[in-house]
Amino acid sequence: MELPRNPTRPVRVGSITIGHGHPIAVQSMTATHTQDIAATVAQIEDLVRAGADVVRVAVDSKKDCEALGEIRKQTKANLSVDLQENYRLAELVAPHVDKIRYNPGHLYHHEREKPWQEKVRYIADIAKRFDVALRVGVNCGSVDPAKKDKYDHDDSMTPMLESAFEHCDLLDSLGFTRYVVSLKDSDPKNVIEVNRKFAEKRPDVALHLGVTEAGMPPDGIIKTRIAFEQLISKGIGDTIRVSLTVPNNRKGEEIAAGRKILEDISAGRVRSVVDYGLKTLNIISCPSCSRVENEAFIDLAQKVKEMTRYAEDHAITIAVMGCRVNGPGETDDADLGLWCGPTHVNLKKGTAELGAYKYDEILPKLKAELDAIIAGKPS
Repeated sequence: MELPRNPTRPVRVGSITIGHGHPIAVQSMTATHTQDIAATVAQIEDLVRAGADVVRVAVDSKKDCEALGEIRKQTKANLSVDLQENYRLAELVAPHVDKIRYNPGHLYHHEREKPWQEKVRYIADIAKRFDVALRVGVNCGSVDPAKKDKYDHDDSMTPMLESAFEHCDLLDSLGFTRYVVSLKDSDPKNVIEVNRKFAEKRPDVALHLGVTEAGMPPDGIIKTRIAFEQLISKGIGDTIRVSLTVPNNRKGEEIAAGRKILEDISAGRVRSVVDYGLKTLNIISCPSCSRVENEAFIDLAQKVKEMTRYAEDHAITIAVMGCRVNGPGETDDADLGLWCGPTHVNLKKGTAELGAYKYDEILPKLKAELDAIIAGKPS
């Protein structure tokens, strides 16, 4: 289906453009030691072959910057760099990359007596001079301390938003609009909420989506998928990173996972209940994974779509979920939900459990509930 997109400003990063209706870019990051030039170049090329649009490299010293210069000579990839805690490295890395990421919370660690605004002006000036984009990377684990101290210890969201808005305002006032913002947390629910709130106020700013410390697959993919489903289906998000705990030779799995998530969201194959804003029947079914306990779930999802065609003009959401881990809670927001166990399918109406039925018994039960909903709805 055609997904909505926020009217964000275009941000050119090397050979691609993020935002402004361009395809959602998929990113990853090298996990090698940057000074190991051969290993870093090899990983960058592996990620590019996997389909990475942008590859991020970390630098934390002048020696890393020197290595980056050599890395740049050996790859044509669109490179981003993370400044870590030393903002002054910007002038050393800028000649070799297409985007620079800085963390507002980290600006306090170097030259502490200097106002953060002055440091951002410096970074923006470097970005202009060397024709590179910026990412304002706001992270729940390293929030601007001046903002964090103003609010309750349990409120991580308000300091993140305040910091992001403040940096956007400063960059805009400097005439620098070639930037992307990211607001990341390890909890998918927080990622959804903070990005929704940011996009409400600044729908013009391109957003980089990600869940930090997502963990190992499949759980790390599932956590990330849920956040992306809720945001991208609402037009929020212009570039993504799936952060997985995998060995170096499997980093390409981050790219594969990202592209699969985007493809599935567009096709309605989702783990959480997504409101696509349709005025017609909305059938969603999660992508199968290792948690599916009965492959009959896949056939059932197709049969549900075929059986319910007669109701296609009614704005009703039916969710078909493939396991008992995510199914019970993630069907709550659907009008009718099915979550599939090893031998039985559990039928729900909203949050209410209606019973568990064998796979060959469930379709008539579902049809009866669907007919009841249609009969009870105003014409």
